[in-house]
Amino acid sequence: MDVLWAPWRMKYIEYAKLERDRECFICKASREDGGSLVVYKNKDVIVLMNSFPYNTGHLLVAPTKHVPDFSLLNDRELCVLMKAVKLSVEMLKKALAPDGFNIGVNLGRTAGAGLETHVHIHIVPRWNGDTNFMPIIADTKVIPEALNDTYQRLVKFREVFAGAESCASE
Repeated sequence: MDVLWAPWRMKYIEYAKLERDRECFICKASREDGGSLVVYKNKDVIVLMNSFPYNTGHLLVAPTKHVPDFSLLNDRELCVLMKAVKLSVEMLKKALAPDGFNIGVNLGRTAGAGLETHVHIHIVPRWNGDTNFMPIIADTKVIPEALNDTYQRLVKFREVFAGAESCASE
């Protein structure tokens, strides 16, 4: 039998067990100064790296307001949120040059939400050939770069968020 070591996975297992009793990690990251793999934040929105990514550069874009659904955001907050998604994609293109993206939202546990109480949008960069036999045969996803290395590549392009707070009415 072959053994594939994935020691980072234990952090996810332990995190999932404790998460029900913990403070929302998005709210915590919104209050902190730097750290927490935060790529960008302003008073309305935060962009942070997923600590348990599906792929290199997997970002979460969320309102700083702790709400479980988009219906609880006003039009300006929705606009700033979507502008942050747009600018995050632009940053990822510059920093990582992916071939495409998966962008999505999981509302509710049944839909796959790991964090049901704070709505967030996933941005997952994709490259031709980024899937292989590992997820199919071994039920294991290979992430080819350390989170901190990816973080350093992304923050070099933070300037794309200049003006992210404004949403002009048209």
